[in-house]
Amino acid sequence: MRIVRPILLFLGIVLVGILVYLIGGGPILDTLGQLTWWQFVIVCLPYALGMVADTLGWRFAFARDRAPFLRLFGARLAGEALNVTTAVGSVGGEAVKAWLVRQDVSYEESVPAVIIAKTTITCAQVLFLLLGIALAWTVLSVDSRILHGMFWMFVVEVIAVGGFIGVQVAGPVQRGGKLLACFGVVKDTSGVEKLDEALRSYYRHEWGRLSLSLGFHLLGWFLNAAETFVVLWALGIDASPLTAMVIEALGSAVRFATFFVPASLGTLEGAYTGAFVALGFSAGAGLAFSFARRARQAVWIVVGLIALVAMRWRATRAQDRLRSPAS
Repeated sequence: MRIVRPILLFLGIVLVGILVYLIGGGPILDTLGQLTWWQFVIVCLPYALGMVADTLGWRFAFARDRAPFLRLFGARLAGEALNVTTAVGSVGGEAVKAWLVRQDVSYEESVPAVIIAKTTITCAQVLFLLLGIALAWTVLSVDSRILHGMFWMFVVEVIAVGGFIGVQVAGPVQRGGKLLACFGVVKDTSGVEKLDEALRSYYRHEWGRLSLSLGFHLLGWFLNAAETFVVLWALGIDASPLTAMVIEALGSAVRFATFFVPASLGTLEGAYTGAFVALGFSAGAGLAFSFARRARQAVWIVVGLIALVAMRWRATRAQDRLRSPAS
């Protein structure tokens, strides 16, 4: 994967370059020229609201409230930044989230919560995509190829999420751990057994918290659509909130399907370009929209990495204080 992802990143950059060449720099720069510095500040704000909603979704993925909200918020900022920038895709950031809250929550609780939160945010994404398809089909005039693409990505997401939930509930993690123990790969299977038990216990008994986790993550997707609308407004693109929801639904589906591509670079630009043309806008506007979203993403990646450094520094100091009386 460490070799494949740099290759995919390079291909993504090439694809973006091809799109810029085909569309021309003029239409893209004309649209981006509408964006002022203070509008860009406004563009960056909705992401924070979405992050608050998603942090609450993660909070209720725990069977009990353990970690303070601000620590969860900082851990999520850091984890999402790493999900975009590291060579291990959307896996490394999830592990870092569990590691950053270890002062308040043991790994036996934090790891299942990370898995459950990943499940509920993806389930919420499926519901949001379904709503986007319904809006595109019944309210807006959209090219049938875009609708067909959204429909098939919806099918893929449903199958993937169904399989992911089935794996957690059926408990094959535990059986897989025992199999590895038989072959001498691992010696202690208590960790995977506890993980299986925690996941099944949550899904069977914590229906209220599960519903809240799903609800807050769904709210997060709607806030992402609000961000899309703000970006369209800042770029001077006359679009309705319903159009913004369709664009965000398509973008979320593309990010899901291309999670193995660093930041979905290239694939997302191509999808936005095609969607904008299908919705009656120009291809240049679609690529300019993608570049504006990338700029916002870069800002929050920096914020997330700062949060990671700050939380590691505070954790190290706390450990040093604990050791100092013994010395």
